[in-house]
Parts: sequence; structure tokens; C-alpha cells
Amino acid sequence: MVKLPQPAATPTMYFIGVTTTQSSIMRIFPIWAEALGIDGVIKGIDISIHAPAEDYRAVVDFIKNDPLSAGALVTTHKIDLYNACKDMFEYIDPYASMFGELSSISKQDGMLCAHAKDPISSGLALDAFIPAGHWQRHPKAQVCVLGAGGSALAISAYLANEKHLDDIPARINLDNRSYPRLAEAVRILADSRVPMSFHLCPTPEMNDEIVMSLPEGSLVVNATGLGKDRPGSPLTDSCVFPKNGLVWELNYRGSLEFMHQAQSQKDSRNLIIEDGWTYFIHGWTQVIAEVFHTDITGERLALCDRLARA
Repeated sequence: MVKLPQPAATPTMYFIGVTTTQSSIMRIFPIWAEALGIDGVIKGIDISIHAPAEDYRAVVDFIKNDPLSAGALVTTHKIDLYNACKDMFEYIDPYASMFGELSSISKQDGMLCAHAKDPISSGLALDAFIPAGHWQRHPKAQVCVLGAGGSALAISAYLANEKHLDDIPARINLDNRSYPRLAEAVRILADSRVPMSFHLCPTPEMNDEIVMSLPEGSLVVNATGLGKDRPGSPLTDSCVFPKNGLVWELNYRGSLEFMHQAQSQKDSRNLIIEDGWTYFIHGWTQVIAEVFHTDITGERLALCDRLARA
């Protein structure tokens, strides 16, 4: 059974995850709050992966009914918590409904609100990482997203967004080790304007085959969570990344085996490698802004980045 916090004595935002005490946000949030003029604190709530529905419901019920509990950021449990608790929210945003996941819990006008911020935060991170016009310069280049959770679906949807016009990949490959989540991805992304291929890959060796078949200039994304809460990589050490390719490790902390595999080939394959730091900054500031009803864009966002890096 999940351990619930004591009723909040001051406005409190929660971090619902697996190993929350290890996250940099526990040190960064107080610095951000002071700089941004936010009257609030952060506390972690650890839940085991794929916990029983009653654990998720107990946490959401606590936040909903505790007056000074302002909201939460959800990681790892985005899909499971949504499925267990969607009936407990008075408002669910369109992205949360579309992707069947939530990353933000907040309160507004007496309503408990669920938002999926990944489509926004992943898009901001991608725009900062992928060179402008990359897909037009590499018209055969594809994308391989390893994993089929909320982040993977948000990335796939963003890369196909109509605002990019013709600057889109030739194909997006989505690999996952289990069938149910892959089937859900097929349903959600069925109308993508970028051709999609879905691969059931229960072993790293099967992921290797997809990655090694990618054309020059392709993007490979680790959206599995491996290398953060759990050690390991979705690829083997024998996998060769695409020449002149882009590699995105969504994690910024942990053992980061996937990123180390890419770094070992950085020079020989001329890779551009990005970790999850920028994604981390956008992901957190998007939710903090929602929970505390404040604006964190422009110079305020840049300030958060500078303070966190320091």
C-alpha cells in the first residue's frame, strides 16, 4: 500500500514517481520557488511501477481533498494513474484524453484537473535539439522511438505536426517490448501524416535490427525509461547507430547506458547526442506553472534553466 503524506501545512506540490528522492528537482524546486515568487514546497510520493489501482486512487483522493495540496507532477505512472483515476477529475485536457495519460494534476475553480504536458514539453525540447530543416536536408531519414509510453507517443505526434509542413521524417518506427501498449499506440497514431511502422521487439537484439536499418541522418530516441529507474538499455552494445544521426536519451540521470552506447560511437558515426536535461526543464516548468497558476516563459524560463544548471 502506498504511503500517503501528512495533510499539507503550506501550499504543496507533489512529485509522483518511483525514486523521487534521487531527482534533482528536490534540490532545484526551492531555488526556483524563491526566484519566481512561488509560495509553495515540493514533496515526493513513491509508488512501485504498475501498482494496484487503489494505490493511485488513494494518492489522487488525498490531493483532491487536502486543501493545501495544490497538485502534482506525474512521471513513470502517467498511463496507469490515468486509467485508474480518470473518473476522479472534473476536467481532463484534450491531450490527456487523446494519449490516455496525464503528467499534471492541478486545481482550478474548485475542479481537479488532469493535463498531459508531454506533447508540449517534448516539442519544445525537440525544437531546441533538432537542427532547423534537418528532415528536408535528409529526405530519407527516419525516426526510431524505443518505447510506447506517453513520451513516445507525444514525440511521434509532434514530429508529424502540420506546423512543420514538409520538414518531417520519411517514417517513424515505434518499438515496444509488449503487445498491449503497442496496440494502443497503433490506435492513437493511426491518422499520423508521417508513415508509421510498429514493431513488437521483446529483446534488445530486435531493437538493434530496426536501428541498424535506419537511413543516414535518422533519429533514435530512448523513451523506455531504462537507464533511469531501472538499469539497462533497449539496445545491445553491438548496435551501430545511423551515420550523421541524432540520438536522444530522454533521461538526464541514472546509469544512462543508452547514452553511453551512443557516445562511444559519436566520432565514428558523427552523431549529435542530446540527454534529457532540456526536456526535464520544460517538463517541470510546464507543470509548476499549471499547479501554481503562474507564467514561466521567456526570461523566467531562462532563469530556471540557469539556476538549475548552477
